[in-house]
Amino acid sequence: MLRVKRGDRAAFTELVEKYKQPVMNFVFRSLRDEAESEDLAQNVFLQVYKSRSRYKRTAKFSTWLFTIARNLCLNELRRRSRHPADSLEEAHAEHDDLPRQQFEDKSQVAPPEKLLHSELAKKIEEALAELPENQRSAILLCRQDELSYEEIAAVLDCSLSATKSLIHRGRETLKEKLKPYLKTGDWD
Repeated sequence: MLRVKRGDRAAFTELVEKYKQPVMNFVFRSLRDEAESEDLAQNVFLQVYKSRSRYKRTAKFSTWLFTIARNLCLNELRRRSRHPADSLEEAHAEHDDLPRQQFEDKSQVAPPEKLLHSELAKKIEEALAELPENQRSAILLCRQDELSYEEIAAVLDCSLSATKSLIHRGRETLKEKLKPYLKTGDWD
């Protein structure tokens, strides 16, 4: 990042290549919309580039990067709450058991193992989405992006003990919600 700050575009390309997938994963799991996640992830890197002159090496680059990503996600979630869009999964106005709109599923039938795995992945995503935002962000940064508790505390702008508490409470909530789908109650 220090090279980027000095105007080295090749260094910026290296940063984007190294961090694009972790940022995309974090943004997608926060917003749960693939198209918007791609756009917002691009905006994260655009913001990094625009803010390069203000970058200070007070923490790891990844901490600064995920702070930007989290702030942009929060802005998007606030925007969504002010300007809600129609949901494709919303129930039909007159028939609760029917979706508002129906679309043909052109995918092929999946084998049972793949179907079970995709069902579990869907349940995990649903359980993550139901967590309070700070708990979800803390868990995603810890599990998916493998940041240390100290780095997560910096991204979330809270104390180390609060970070540990957020992760613990989030894990316990997930474990309880996912217990019917797991062989054991242990957190891997």
